[in-house]
Formats: sequence, C-alpha cells, structure tokens
Amino acid sequence: MVYAVVRAGGRQEKVEIGSIITVDRLSAQAKKAVTLAPVLFVDGDKVTHDKGELAKVTVSAEVLEDLRGPKIVIQKFKNKSGYKKRQGFRAELTKLKITDIVKK
Repeated sequence: MVYAVVRAGGRQEKVEIGSIITVDRLSAQAKKAVTLAPVLFVDGDKVTHDKGELAKVTVSAEVLEDLRGPKIVIQKFKNKSGYKKRQGFRAELTKLKITDIVKK
C-alpha cells in the first residue's frame, strides 16, 4: 500500500495512484500535469514525514477539469431595523487525477 498526504489549496488530502480529488482552483490548463507537495509518504510499513526525505518524493497529477462548487447562500438580518442582505458564493475548483507517486 503506497499513499501520500499532499498539501493542495490550503487543505491536506490523502491520495493514492488513480484517485480523483477536488482542490481549490489551480492555474493549470486541462490535460496538463501538475506536481503536489507531499506532507506524509507511506510505503507499506515505512512512514516518511521528514522534510529532507519528502524532498525526494514527487506526486504527479493530471488536471481533468475546472468546475464550480455548490452555491452557498449567505443571509444577514438585524432585528427591528429592516436590514436584510442576501449574498451567494460558489467556489472555483479543479478536479485532479493522481497519476504517479515516486520516491527517488
């Protein structure tokens, strides 16, 4: 069992080869390769979290598509003053497929 925990878009994701993850929008085009920074690497019983050893690990991913997340509705209300405000937000996301996890 080989997997890694990578830092992507302010969060950490556990990834294996072939897994598909959704992260905050990256500035890469579709069908291009990107590399992600590993925080933890597990190869069978051996767990690596040392910064020097993690520099030898590369996690490659392919950009599948750019998409937008579900709409989040923000409502503000103040009692007895007639103040109401409604606002929406949709996150810009990128879907990635992990293609390779290699330790040099």
